[in-house]
Amino acid sequence: MSDKPIRVTVWNEFRHERSNAAVKAIYPEGMHAVVAEALRRRLGSAVEVGTATLDEPDHGLTDEVLERTDVLTWWGHGAHHEVRDEIAEKVRGRVLRGMGLLPMHSGHLSKPFTLLMGTTCMLKWRDCGEREILWNVRPGHPITDGLSDHLDLPQTEMYGELFDIPEPDELIFISWFEGGNVFRSGCCFHRGKGAIFYFRPGHETFPIYHHDQVQRVLANAVRWLAPKSSSPYAGDGVNVTEPMAPIGS
Repeated sequence: MSDKPIRVTVWNEFRHERSNAAVKAIYPEGMHAVVAEALRRRLGSAVEVGTATLDEPDHGLTDEVLERTDVLTWWGHGAHHEVRDEIAEKVRGRVLRGMGLLPMHSGHLSKPFTLLMGTTCMLKWRDCGEREILWNVRPGHPITDGLSDHLDLPQTEMYGELFDIPEPDELIFISWFEGGNVFRSGCCFHRGKGAIFYFRPGHETFPIYHHDQVQRVLANAVRWLAPKSSSPYAGDGVNVTEPMAPIGS
C-alpha cells in the first residue's frame, strides 16, 4: 500500500438500534457509529472512515462508494434477505478485485459472505448471555498484534460448531463458551486479489463493540485487509491471441 489512507466503509443493517430500546441504549447512534469512531480513534490519519446502512439508496453502496472502498466491514442480522442481489454481487466482485471484507457476528449469513464462501455458513447458536473466551491461536499475526493470549467477554450470544464454511486459510481465534461449545471465531480467507476476515463477536444486545480489545482486533484487521497488490486480476479474463515463445527459442 502507498502512504494514502485506507478508505473504510462501515456497513450496518441499522434496524435493531431503531426498533429495540435495549439495543438503542447501548448503541444510540447505531453500531456503525461506534465501530467507525473506534477505527478513527485507533488508526488516526491512516484511515478515512465512512458509513453506510441498509435503508439508504443502494444500501449506501453505490458504484462510486464501492470503487473507492479499500475495506468494507459488514454487520447484518434480521434483514439479510433485503440486501439486493445485484449489490451483493458488486461487493463480491470488489473483493475479487482487491477490496478487503470484514463480516462481523451474524454477518456470517450476509449475501456477500455466503457468495464468497460457497457454503451455507450455518452454525449452532444460543442466546443466553454466557461467558466467552476467545483464544488467540496465531500470536504474531498482524490481526493479533498487541493482544494477550485470550479475550474475555463476560456476556455474549453463543455460536457453536459445526460452522459450515470452507477451511480457513488462517485460523486466528477459537472461542470457548461456558455452555461447553467451541467455535472458529476469527477466520481469514483469500478470494481473487481480496482478503476476508470473519470475526464472530458482536451480538446487538451486549456492548461488544465498546470492548477495548475487540476494537483493537477490528483496527488490526482493517490494516491487514487493506489491498496490497496493484497487479492485474486474472479473473477479469484476457484473450491471449498469441502464444508465448517456445522454451529455448
